[in-house]
Amino acid sequence: MLVRVVWLLLLICASSPSSARQPPRDPFASAQEIMKWIGGYRSRPEPERLPAAVAAMSRLGLFRDLEAGAVYVGFMAGVLGSEPERAERLVAAMFPMPPEDQVAIVRAIAYSGLPDWKELLRRFAERMPARKVLVARHLDDRLPTLPTLPLEGQPAALDTLWGYYFASANMAPVERIVAVLPWARDTEKIDRITIGSMAKWTLANNALQDKPLLDHLTSELDRQPPPVARELRDVIEAAETFETGKIRKEATAAMEELRRKGPESVRKFAFWGQAGQTALAFGCVVAGALGQPQIAVPCVIGGAASSAAMRIFAPQ
Repeated sequence: MLVRVVWLLLLICASSPSSARQPPRDPFASAQEIMKWIGGYRSRPEPERLPAAVAAMSRLGLFRDLEAGAVYVGFMAGVLGSEPERAERLVAAMFPMPPEDQVAIVRAIAYSGLPDWKELLRRFAERMPARKVLVARHLDDRLPTLPTLPLEGQPAALDTLWGYYFASANMAPVERIVAVLPWARDTEKIDRITIGSMAKWTLANNALQDKPLLDHLTSELDRQPPPVARELRDVIEAAETFETGKIRKEATAAMEELRRKGPESVRKFAFWGQAGQTALAFGCVVAGALGQPQIAVPCVIGGAASSAAMRIFAPQ
């Protein structure tokens, strides 16, 4: 009798709503969770999860503005470039993808650095008829690859380079960022001082969180030309002492000085907003303080500049 009672209780518990199996939790339910995964990817690579992450990026609208979503495109490229044996299978698993979001796939393949990236792009061209022109221009070398992305006046390019590094721990994108550090002291072009300041601030913030990156920057110090070494020394000092805010304050002051004393084209505030030449990296910090986590997340977790913060510093 006792055995029957026990079995009856087990059946009741198994059939009760409270014990019903809960649906599995979506690990990529928000942009914050995606960025958290990206931020930890170097220490725990999970390339097989990339298609699911890309699907979530599309669902969450992270590709709608590819200037703001450049860090995601760079990350996709970095995973593909690090997984040559799996690259075709990973790209195939990203479909179906809305036509407007397929630009991210095209760029990720083109930026991947794979020796056969053009052949890989050709294989998927038929699945992306809406991107026919973009595909053709990449295949004809009319658009840049990752090593040739122009940086002056292109803050999204920094995001792309950081995204690639987050996926691969490859130092080549970092070295491109290091190379523009002297621009932080440019006294003529707001384009350059903005990008140089962003490079300096994001290098310091990422190095603060990433010991291998800090070690690499330190090892490069003696091999850099004096203008680069001077700024790189500031980056290393800020990372080692946890005083990255000093870099932001100095850059903001330098930009204000250039605005006040520079040529008329620089002093016009409207020019800043229209051209997107504002302190993006610093805008990340402001965005977080203003309760705009969708802007600040890449900066807080990854340390990258966020192009979504493009006009945070545009004067009213």
